[in-house]
Amino acid sequence: MSPSYLVLFFIVTNLYCLPLSFSIAYEIPSTKNLEGTVVESPVAPAQNALQKQVAFFDRNHDGVIYPWETFQGFRAIGFGIILSTFAAKYINSALSLTTRPGKFPSILFPIEVKNIQRAKHGSDTGVYDTEGRFVHSKFEEIFSKHAKKHSNALTYDELLEMIKANRVPGDYKGWLASYVEWKFLYAIGKDKDDLLTKETVRGVYDGSLFEHLEKRHSKKKINEITSI
Repeated sequence: MSPSYLVLFFIVTNLYCLPLSFSIAYEIPSTKNLEGTVVESPVAPAQNALQKQVAFFDRNHDGVIYPWETFQGFRAIGFGIILSTFAAKYINSALSLTTRPGKFPSILFPIEVKNIQRAKHGSDTGVYDTEGRFVHSKFEEIFSKHAKKHSNALTYDELLEMIKANRVPGDYKGWLASYVEWKFLYAIGKDKDDLLTKETVRGVYDGSLFEHLEKRHSKKKINEITSI
């Protein structure tokens, strides 16, 4: 299956993991609300890691991601009009209601960045806790536990082993989401030796991967124009 279709399956089943910053306080999540705390304040004092990750798609930085912004985000990193349209449709329709608890459904399918932690799926690495915060020890655990041939990179087989190890019994939706997102990341992020490096994985969690793809795509477009 091509990377483009892997992306589509990824966004349909789990957008819950886009890029963010590593300079996050490693706090203990609340045990009273396993789905994540609903932030009632219109302006949060500081974004958590998961909020910073999805903020790439909040193109006007107003705290709400509309379908046309999701479309613009995917176009910015180099995907075509058709895939970007499907991405916008499925991501926003899947996550809008979840991130707007207690509110009447909107035909515009907005995603509220401040509540994105409520869309977090199970059977994942635990790098984001239930409050959307980055857990450094869990990130390091990906490689300390599963990177056996190379300390700072995963082979394809090691990647599959990690996905299987993270499965929660009966969490079939989480199984599918984790499998597809990591397959997607491996498809677009593996190096010339077919390894998924620690640096690349970090780029997903700290938000820099999307920014890098946007800059690369922008540079490519400029080169195409100047070469005419």
